[in-house]
Amino acid sequence: MAEIKGRPLAGKVLVKPEEAEQKTAGGIIIPDSAKEKPLQGKVIAVGKEKKDEEMEVSVGDSVLYGKYAGTELSINGEDFLLLSQTDILLIL
Repeated sequence: MAEIKGRPLAGKVLVKPEEAEQKTAGGIIIPDSAKEKPLQGKVIAVGKEKKDEEMEVSVGDSVLYGKYAGTELSINGEDFLLLSQTDILLIL
């Protein structure tokens, strides 16, 4: 993974989404057009705390987030998702 220069602003989290499943449990290969958008990822960078909101996630955490949450970014050819901490549903 390429090194990310910079950091997110206060209350924001940069997440690397996990790859979508290639096969079902029964062994059926899923075509790209039918794959679900991943809802889980790994935290790459964290912004500072907001005055009224403590930053609960840290770099390296695995998180679950909403289906339409955040903004998709491409940095150095890699796909990332920039989320508000409030868009994160669960820390694994």
